Amino acid sequence: MAKKRNQHVVPAKDGWAVKGAGAQKATKVFDTQREAIAAARQIAVSQRSELLIHGKNGKIRDKNTYGRDPHPPKA
Repeated sequence: MAKKRNQHVVPAKDGWAVKGAGAQKATKVFDTQREAIAAARQIAVSQRSELLIHGKNGKIRDKNTYGRDPHPPKA
């Protein structure tokens, strides 16, 4: 079984990259952020991990948890 890694969508030289947390290299680089988010979401869902979307400035602008959330919102 593959190691669970949070997936990050980050700005890259040639577009937008999907990178697993702690990885040196990008999993894949896409032309648009939308394409990168879709790919990263598929990986996060299959690994039951978290998706973190960074803006052009590199700061996290959104995140989603797929799987068991250790801090679920109170209903």
